Amino acid sequence: MKYVILVPDGAADRPVKELNGKTPLQVAKIPNMNFIAREGIVGTVKTVPQGTIPGSDVANLTILGYNPLEYFTGRGPLEAASRGISLNPDEFAFRCNLISVEQGILKDYSAGHISSEEGRSIIEALNQKFGTSNVRFLAGVSYRHLMIIKGDFSKITCAPPHNVVNQPIRDNLPQGEDAGLIRDFVVSSQELLENHPVNLRRKERGKNPANMIWLWGQGKAPTFPTVKEKYGLDGAIISAVDLIKGIGYFAGLEPLEVPGATGYFDTNYEQKAEYALRALEKKDLVFVHVEASDEAGHQGSTKDKIRALENFDRLVKIILEGLKKYPNYRVLLVPDHATPLELRIHTDEPVPFALYSSNDSGDGAESFNELSALKGSHHFEEGYELMTFFVGGVRKEFSHK
Repeated sequence: MKYVILVPDGAADRPVKELNGKTPLQVAKIPNMNFIAREGIVGTVKTVPQGTIPGSDVANLTILGYNPLEYFTGRGPLEAASRGISLNPDEFAFRCNLISVEQGILKDYSAGHISSEEGRSIIEALNQKFGTSNVRFLAGVSYRHLMIIKGDFSKITCAPPHNVVNQPIRDNLPQGEDAGLIRDFVVSSQELLENHPVNLRRKERGKNPANMIWLWGQGKAPTFPTVKEKYGLDGAIISAVDLIKGIGYFAGLEPLEVPGATGYFDTNYEQKAEYALRALEKKDLVFVHVEASDEAGHQGSTKDKIRALENFDRLVKIILEGLKKYPNYRVLLVPDHATPLELRIHTDEPVPFALYSSNDSGDGAESFNELSALKGSHHFEEGYELMTFFVGGVRKEFSHK
């Protein structure tokens, strides 16, 4: 049996006035995702447990069958693992965004999707200014970087930057015991970065500067059983996002580096599909994640979100065609969370899922979207149970209607 999990990040949404009260999934031309829903089964799954912050970290852990309330320690350590960085027991990893600030307001959580080369130059400057034997900044991709620091920061609260766009910096700085040092790094970084050569050039070109850092998603290294240990499956994971690769690392899934995978609208959908099919020649399971629809949601761009969904549907078509050579296979299609265009942030409502099996009949849902999912036959309040249902196969045994 072959298993494929397809995750269009943030694809779920709410009715959009611009779309006459429909969601992007209802409007987009997605015949292949609709096929999975029509020929398979549909329902809803709560991927963000109550008491957690809606995000791709807890949501993707849930999809892979891990209860975030038990296994999630923070976003930072997951991203560190994806880069081969082992944390010592006394170290915390923070996600370090490069952001754009204007008159004390957080204007852009990605600094205009700054290039990785520009970001690396800024991270080097941060290390020269703030780096010590206890603190180090590590360059990543585009605006996504890391800070590793010795100490205990388990009692502080940090807001994800994409949740506080257009809000005052001072109202959203880290809070709690021992948060002072982290606040100081954030505030002091603006003076250092405002006139950094990278930002002077970006301003000349009319691009958003990376004139401050934002620290969040802190945590210590987690431990949890692998997918092989839980389900007896060898697997691979495909994503351009370090966070997802980090989850794959701890889950024992082989990360596959796909040429042209960017984590943005221009990612290489076709290559992601081809690499997934190639992985299935040796693996039992492949997890395919695409970030584009989430980015569109954060930008509030209806047009880009619809386009991202239609591009994702091309990936789905290639995978469905390639799976036909196997007598037995299952495909799970599920967004990790909703990123409503009207809000431009992650939300925690249940998301739609569709599950197609080569040797099972379906519910007959007309299409894949939020409304059809509500009318579906299966609804998972404990989202991590969906993975057991997906792998288990017999619907009657795992009915959650």
